[in-house]
Amino acid sequence: MSPREKKLLILFLTAGFLLLNFLGIAQYRRLKTQVDDRMLQAQRDLERAELFRDSREQVLGEMDWLAQHEPAPAAKQDIQAALQAFCTVEARDCGLEVRKQDLLSTDPIPGSAYHRAGILIQVTGTEAALYEWLYRLNTPDKLRHATQLILSVNPQDEHKIDCRTTIEQWFVPASSGA
Repeated sequence: MSPREKKLLILFLTAGFLLLNFLGIAQYRRLKTQVDDRMLQAQRDLERAELFRDSREQVLGEMDWLAQHEPAPAAKQDIQAALQAFCTVEARDCGLEVRKQDLLSTDPIPGSAYHRAGILIQVTGTEAALYEWLYRLNTPDKLRHATQLILSVNPQDEHKIDCRTTIEQWFVPASSGA
């Protein structure tokens, strides 16, 4: 082999080596990008799975609580009457004056296993008596809550507070037509 042929062969081998390196580096970068993308996706999936696991534990706790405190099925009229009587008796026991009571509709919530009975009640009394009454009314174990509360100073006696509140109680209807 002549020196020119050797130089040409070395040139072709060097060019081939460089070309293979460029192609190999491009392929390596493409594969590394794919691996990095898969790694990011796997991390996102892991974070999402951990979120689901954490929310699952919370929801299971709430489901257990509800199973322990679920009320017996009852007619909406019975629940509403009992709620009204309870609020009135508790207000009087706390030393509040009941000014007005209105029953709220108990329209069923579509797709819900529970219905809601409510009353709108207006009372007047001292601040301490009012707080005691609200404390007695808000009973999560009975699914009963004050959902709206409007307080104002009584215009006749500045030492008393007028309170207009909506008290609601969730219940299981006695039948699907309730």
